[in-house]
Amino acid sequence: MAVPAYVTVLAVVVAAVLGVVVGAAGLRWRTRTQTQTAVAAGPTVAELLARIVRRSHTGLAVINRFGDVVLSNDRAEVLGAIVDARPDGRVAAAAARVAEQGGTAEIDLSPPVSARRAPQSVIARLGPLGDGFVVVEASDTSAAVRLEAVRRDFVANVGHELKTPVGAMAVLAEAALDADDPDEVTRFTTKILHESRRLGSLVTELIELSRLQGAEALPELEPVGLDDVVREAVARVRVTAETAGTDLTLDLPTGLEAAGSSTLLVTALANLLENAIAYSQPGSTVSVRRRKVDDRVEISVTDRGIGIAPEHQERVFERFFRVDPARSRATGGTGLGLAIVKHVAANHGGEVRLWSEPGVGSTFTLRLPTPDAAGRGPAPAVRNDQAHHRNGTSVLEPTSRGE
Repeated sequence: MAVPAYVTVLAVVVAAVLGVVVGAAGLRWRTRTQTQTAVAAGPTVAELLARIVRRSHTGLAVINRFGDVVLSNDRAEVLGAIVDARPDGRVAAAAARVAEQGGTAEIDLSPPVSARRAPQSVIARLGPLGDGFVVVEASDTSAAVRLEAVRRDFVANVGHELKTPVGAMAVLAEAALDADDPDEVTRFTTKILHESRRLGSLVTELIELSRLQGAEALPELEPVGLDDVVREAVARVRVTAETAGTDLTLDLPTGLEAAGSSTLLVTALANLLENAIAYSQPGSTVSVRRRKVDDRVEISVTDRGIGIAPEHQERVFERFFRVDPARSRATGGTGLGLAIVKHVAANHGGEVRLWSEPGVGSTFTLRLPTPDAAGRGPAPAVRNDQAHHRNGTSVLEPTSRGE
């Protein structure tokens, strides 16, 4: 009896399907077996712990009862806890005490000031592991030491700055009480008013600086017209400029926009203008210029004043630092204006740059991201070969006018 052709074809198809299924099952079995073998051949717990020790940012070392290093990482050598595969002498002595007496120990491994190597401050903590083994943990505490130094300086500076106007007002008030001449009373009370305003400005700027320093980059940057920022900032300092006999010259409106907060940018630019006016000679000119460079916009304030010596240019953005303390106090300056500018620039993802030459003048340039560039982070500064960047600030070498 002949087999129909369609039956033959069906048998072939069924056989092919069965072959594919069996082949796939075999492939899955081999893959699972290979995976289990790979897992079984993976790193041991000891190897993983060794990797953790090697990658740790803390200097780690284990010392046995004989003073030998049985385990350490490269960071322990960088921080000076281990030297040429041997524990530092201070570490070895402390480890011997901990191994014998138990408890913990903490030693200072900071290099001498004369060495001037980084890190500048290192603290090592030692603890027993049992069986005569001691673990050493060395940490770079340079940042914490610098922060504490800044805090102490800040407290000392604030105390000094507040004491000056308060003491002056007390003396002037006593003089006014003892004065019989109405003109003398008027003169003393006018000075009291001046000192009280200076004190109020100092407190206000301290609050503003504290708020800016603790803030992160602005989460939502809105388009801000530079022309409006310049107009409002100039309006704020117009009376100060007229009183000082300083002319303010502006370039033509540009229609440029920055990404940020209008209020903060006006405050920053007004501080730059007040600083330029304070350090300019009567009858001189302070100019403002706006322009776009790549994906940044710039507002530059240029004065023809006394200028800033190279050794002071990196410090002018510090709180309470003054190039000429007598001149600044005579104009009612608080020494916080440029610090506020620096933090406003940093919070906008921008920077403030300085060019200055003694006897010629200074140019402060506030560089900000455009609305299109917001969120990309700070762009590389123009002429990076001439700029030294520090926390939202940069100082240009005096090889050009900063333009």
